[in-house]
Amino acid sequence: MSQSAILKTSPRGKVKSRAASRGLTVTALPEQSKAEVLEFLDQRPAHTFGLSCFIHSNGLVSPHNRGAFHACRDLEGNLVGVALIGRFILFEAHNDDVIRAFAQTARQYADGYMLLGEQEKVQTFWRYYAKNKMRPRLHSRQLLLEHRWPIELHEPIPALRTAALSDLSLVVPAHAELALAESGINPLQIDAEGFRQRCARRIEQGRTVVFTENDRLIFKAEIVGDTPSTIYLEGVWVNPLERGKRYGFRCMSQLTRTLLRRTASVSVLVNERFEAARALYSRVGYRFTSCYDTMFLHRATPAMADKVKVVEPT
Repeated sequence: MSQSAILKTSPRGKVKSRAASRGLTVTALPEQSKAEVLEFLDQRPAHTFGLSCFIHSNGLVSPHNRGAFHACRDLEGNLVGVALIGRFILFEAHNDDVIRAFAQTARQYADGYMLLGEQEKVQTFWRYYAKNKMRPRLHSRQLLLEHRWPIELHEPIPALRTAALSDLSLVVPAHAELALAESGINPLQIDAEGFRQRCARRIEQGRTVVFTENDRLIFKAEIVGDTPSTIYLEGVWVNPLERGKRYGFRCMSQLTRTLLRRTASVSVLVNERFEAARALYSRVGYRFTSCYDTMFLHRATPAMADKVKVVEPT
């Protein structure tokens, strides 16, 4: 039998992948597997926050995941890998054979937009995923930073609070600005209504933190993963007109201290090119733990892809 994986599509449209020579099977996960999957991911909570936060927020089967969760099992049925495959591609794998099985499964999906993971694992995934000298639209390196207790509180800001839906009109353009800087595409030009709905849902879940003054947004951050082991932040934004006034430093210090009262660590990914953001996290006390790679993929709209040059990390 061929050493390459054999891919099949079930009549119900779910992809089933079998790497026969390695005894690995990839199948879509049902909701009842949630406890098993979370236990598996909790073996390395500092690196599985992306997968865990989708599951904690939406469950294993939900349109909000914008993809399908898959399990990779060995011949004995043991869980050796978990992946979210769809618009976002995230995975946790015990070895390169599992990564290969996930990559071959992901090739069956046409809507992939972003691949994110630990640097070496993403590079392995890409070797099996890319076809015909395929290149990502945008490739950047991310630094995973972490803060643990203790943390000093600097000049607290009493007005730092959980956002309300009335803040949506302030949050949306700020979050879109961050997405444009990271991906090279303004989501308000591609799917404005869907983007607003996702921002609103996160606010309704109590996961957006803001500091406003005179109806102006000064600072915001998003809590996208929240477990006893780690809380993961993203979407940290400081109003460009207010930078250099210590608002970012004070808000991040206060928010991190508050979150560390209920978790062991707080983590954030920062693009290595964003020197000001890296300096802010360093001042607050965040420390480097590992390198991640982000690859934004070409989608089925060439005009969109043409707007952005391919950028390779140095």
